Amino acid sequence: MAQVVRTEVNEGVLTITLDRPKANAIDVPTSGLLYAAFDRLQNDPALRVAIITGTGRFFSAGWDLNAASSGEAIDVVHSPGGFAGLTEFFALDKPVIAAVNGLAMGGGFELALAADLIVAADTAVFALPEVTLGLLADSGGILRLPRRLPQAIAREMLLTGRRMGADEAARWGLVNQVTAADTLMDAAQALARQIVAAAPLAITALKQVLRATEMQSVQEGFGTLRSGAVEAYQAMLSSHDAQEGPRAFAEKRPPRWRTR
Repeated sequence: MAQVVRTEVNEGVLTITLDRPKANAIDVPTSGLLYAAFDRLQNDPALRVAIITGTGRFFSAGWDLNAASSGEAIDVVHSPGGFAGLTEFFALDKPVIAAVNGLAMGGGFELALAADLIVAADTAVFALPEVTLGLLADSGGILRLPRRLPQAIAREMLLTGRRMGADEAARWGLVNQVTAADTLMDAAQALARQIVAAAPLAITALKQVLRATEMQSVQEGFGTLRSGAVEAYQAMLSSHDAQEGPRAFAEKRPPRWRTR
């Protein structure tokens, strides 16, 4: 039986490939496999960042409607990390890059939105067509998209299901890069290597601070930082690595991170 979720590790980067022809649609078992990959990222100290991508002309068509028509419940819990293993994995402290190779429809778009960064092939297309199917984009689309796009554009996409190409997504700042399809993974890997070069404790602290303060005002955010409530931030401040970074800069050498 072919592996519908493949993983590969290279110098701290976990590449997760969704390979479920024809459209990389995601049913409950597939969500479980994706969650297992993201959970591995979280718990393996040797892994620093993940890239999630797909095969063929689809990044992912989202929820497997054939599974739905065969009885998979609309409100079924797909995995501990939510749909596609990531959309509700709020405790994940390591970055995820979505390398969107083609059509990201419905839950596929929601999977990309749950990532920290998006690199898109110039053939990529994004859409949330759920309302045309009698559903809502309730695996994060209705919650995340209005925070990533101007309200008018986000509401238009949600209300009509219209498609947005990669170039338009770049103009709105929805994606970080647009690249030719044959250089997509090179671009994603280059971005991942920049993250791997940074201090691991600082990356973890950053993820936790962003999560703790994303709905706060600047003043409230400072209060959260100063309160000591964000454990990873406090650990970073008192770490060897927080001293190593400035020392390496002054000595004009690469830092040697010890993750302590």
